[in-house]
Amino acid sequence: MTKLFKNETKIKIKTENIKTKVNWRILTKFIVVHNYFVLFKINKQGHNTHLYSSDFLIVRRTLEFQIKITFDRPYKPAEDKFAVEFVIGPSPQYSKGTYIPVFPNEERQSVWRGRIVETSDNVVTMGITTSPECIVGKYMIYIGVVTPYGIRRTRRDPSTDIYILFNPWSPADPVFLDDEEEREECVMNELGIIYHGAYDDVSERAWNYGQFEFGVLDACLFIMDKADMPLSNRGDVIKVTRVASAMLNSRDDDGVLVGNWSGDYTYGVPPTSWTGSVEILLDYAGSRGTPVCYAQCWVYAAVFNTFLRCLGIPGRVVTNFFSAHDNDGNLKMDIILDENGKLDRNRTKDSIWNYHCWNECFMARSDLPPGFGGWQVVDATPQETSDGMFRCGPASVAAVKHGQICYPFDAPFVFAEVNSDVIFYRRQKDGTLEVVKVNPTHVGRMVLTKAVLHDGRRDITDQYKFPEGSPEERRVLEKAEEFGCQREKASLPQSDVEVEIPTLDVRVGDNFDVTLQFKNHSDQRRTADVYVTGTVVYYTGVPSAEVVFKTPKVKLDPLQSKDEKVLVRGEDYMHKLVEQANIHFIATGKIKETGQIITAMKVITIHNPKLIVKVTGSPRVSEEMYVSVEFTNPFKFSLENVDLRMEGPGIMPFKRKQYSLIAPGTSIMWTETFSPRRAGSTKLIASLDCAALRQVYGETELTIQQ
Repeated sequence: MTKLFKNETKIKIKTENIKTKVNWRILTKFIVVHNYFVLFKINKQGHNTHLYSSDFLIVRRTLEFQIKITFDRPYKPAEDKFAVEFVIGPSPQYSKGTYIPVFPNEERQSVWRGRIVETSDNVVTMGITTSPECIVGKYMIYIGVVTPYGIRRTRRDPSTDIYILFNPWSPADPVFLDDEEEREECVMNELGIIYHGAYDDVSERAWNYGQFEFGVLDACLFIMDKADMPLSNRGDVIKVTRVASAMLNSRDDDGVLVGNWSGDYTYGVPPTSWTGSVEILLDYAGSRGTPVCYAQCWVYAAVFNTFLRCLGIPGRVVTNFFSAHDNDGNLKMDIILDENGKLDRNRTKDSIWNYHCWNECFMARSDLPPGFGGWQVVDATPQETSDGMFRCGPASVAAVKHGQICYPFDAPFVFAEVNSDVIFYRRQKDGTLEVVKVNPTHVGRMVLTKAVLHDGRRDITDQYKFPEGSPEERRVLEKAEEFGCQREKASLPQSDVEVEIPTLDVRVGDNFDVTLQFKNHSDQRRTADVYVTGTVVYYTGVPSAEVVFKTPKVKLDPLQSKDEKVLVRGEDYMHKLVEQANIHFIATGKIKETGQIITAMKVITIHNPKLIVKVTGSPRVSEEMYVSVEFTNPFKFSLENVDLRMEGPGIMPFKRKQYSLIAPGTSIMWTETFSPRRAGSTKLIASLDCAALRQVYGETELTIQQ
């Protein structure tokens, strides 16, 4: 028997009697395939995948892409029967969507559509349109031709493999986002801004999502492989994001990142040191699934965002300021005071995170009633288990806002993060607890994300909750109670004395005064016995070390306003600071004449010095340029084992440099060369990190010309 194809092979495909299913016709004379190839340029531009660094074609669901097939003679539609076969996974089956034959005519179509775009001599250009539910991943392509001897397929050619992604440009795809600018931001933008600090003193840092960098797409697909996610589920965006929320942390499945909030990062990279997602994902995939050390909430959220955007799911990082984490599953954050109004830290177990970062992804929710699609919360930070694993979401933001927390997934947890009340209890001598104050506005004070297509902030608090105290908010809370959320219903008289702590701008090492602003609203004299505690805290609200404790007695005349200052010295807090450099001040006290309790809380963020990043050279593609990072140690002590990192999407891969010692008052300058790979606006991002000084950043913007 003569050889049928120049490249001939046989592959085992479970096609459930595919001959009868697709009605192949056996011919006496058959056409022979010489070669075939996918069209890169026309397909990549049309599918918005031109930015991916890959040796393979990448396309999006529901959009047509083209493939050229060269036969040994001109193609005759009436006589020649062939199909382009797409195969994914080790055991492809037609019924599971892992084997898809696509025919060149309308008469014999599968779940994908095919058509002849053009014929020229022996060359056929075929257009192929995938279904909106097809599996997202990497497919192999074969050409199958009917011969008198059965179906003969071309030999395996890895160069023709093709990636198929979600398509937010297509109304037929569940991830469709009908806003061009929002799509450009939440799918195509490689640069992000992570918000942190305090709601009234917001800090920000740049992050390189790097979803188009070489190897990142394979790493994202590997995450689903590592989770043993069935291929048939990988076209379902709900299932994909739920699996990813578990796999981005390593708590129960050897996922991507190891969480660490201890302050000891000896065996890994401190969370504050990372500048982007690329190194993390490539390390994880390159080690075949060894978790990367270490992460905290913003690292989980940033890497998750890379995963979402890389696969074509619109995603953004969100920061909730004063985020409740309550193990009791209610809407109460309990703070215990002794009988005199002094904070009892030993009995106060609930924690309010200064901020918490999670993700939102955009999708239709066919499993929920109309109106609950759109933005969905997903959170990879391991806080609580959901269906037995550390994961969260997708939870409909609209459902959270309207108190419809009965819908999947994990809406009650997200609802509590933005709606919990802070309850102050006074512990009596007999051990009983008496509610003395309720603060319904402290938690979920502000929810931020990056603005669309510029570096400003976007306040999206109103997407999570109605205005505090509004009739709509009251109805939402009542609705949430119907679904089991417990709230404090004690009705307390309004205290006639108030105390507040205003915001301060403090540079690390400075002495500063914390001001307590008292206001007596009554027409009688009042005396307040006050306890002021300043504690260095992790951003999760967990205390580290006390730096201030004062007990002033404040006397107020009728209707008087009065300030009481508490000095905080740099030498008292400098060597006690932990990463994020936050000091949490709580003022509590008891009014002698009425017995009423007064309280005030304020997180003061100590601001670190910044890196200076400068670029020189001609900003053109492939031209050599220089970047320098400068830093001066402003302290009276040396910085040891200093780690510097730098990267920029599309222009410079991740680079690192270490300094064993930076003496007091001395400066360093680190210079690197780079050659931009593509044109456009971008940033170079740098970080400096050591045990004595965390979270020091710098960046510079530049526009690369063709």
